[in-house]
Amino acid sequence: MNQLKLSFAKYLLNSLALLFMLIGIGSKVFAQKKAKLAIYDKKNLIAWCIVPFDSKKRGPEERAEMLKKLGINKLAYDWRDEHIPVFDKELKVLKENNIKLQGFWFASGPNPEKDKNLQVILDMLKRNKAKTQLWCTFWGFDQESQIEKVKTASVAVGYVAGKLAEIGCSLGLYNHGGWFGEPENQVQIIDYLKMPNIGIVYNFSHSEHQIDRFSQFYPKILPHLYAINLTGLKGGIPATVVPVGEGNMEEGLMRTIMNSSYKGPIGIINESFAPDAEDGLMMNMKGIKEILEKLKISK
Repeated sequence: MNQLKLSFAKYLLNSLALLFMLIGIGSKVFAQKKAKLAIYDKKNLIAWCIVPFDSKKRGPEERAEMLKKLGINKLAYDWRDEHIPVFDKELKVLKENNIKLQGFWFASGPNPEKDKNLQVILDMLKRNKAKTQLWCTFWGFDQESQIEKVKTASVAVGYVAGKLAEIGCSLGLYNHGGWFGEPENQVQIIDYLKMPNIGIVYNFSHSEHQIDRFSQFYPKILPHLYAINLTGLKGGIPATVVPVGEGNMEEGLMRTIMNSSYKGPIGIINESFAPDAEDGLMMNMKGIKEILEKLKISK
């Protein structure tokens, strides 16, 4: 009888040990998945394409108030000529409200040294001691061969990156169509220049003709990524840009991103989604939340 009790006790202890081990493994898997999903948390979101795309024409204070209301603590600043006079005020208000200036928009042809707005931006960033990224697209590279395009584009990119390095800022290459907007070409430029302050800002909103190659080029751009800006993508190729959650492609793309080594911020945009920038941001936040519920229960 004593031997039987001893065997049962040993069996019970082994069973409990196995149970605790399984609970531990399950908790570890849950924690790992939660960590992966964290890149889509509200605190990791960047508000983008909300300054010119806002029917309420919010000023710096109203914009900061809106972002705080939404729980977003990062802004990438896009602008038009009418906003130049309030650049300094925008940075001041962001700092006062603990909102990070994640990026600042600039677009250039092959001769950025001749663009007066570049110097305006550089002076403003230096004056405000802002350490940020210039999100920049380039155009005008019509040389015949690929290597000539890379070399010519690298002159323009290298010039801007060099000026930014002088004030402690970085350059994010921004896909906005054309030859320069192809991710593989951006990687070639980065490899050619080998400058430490150049990375990539990848945008779903300008990926309509290339998103079918995402699984091929994503591993190439991954080491260089500063930010990923989400939208929904609907249909085939070319895809149609829609708010997050209204497409048929973004869920799979978001899963790929979360399962990769990417730990950077995630941008959400308004642009043409809603007249009011707040409504546009909320549409995308709602879509992300719905997709996250699916990702939580998927393998």
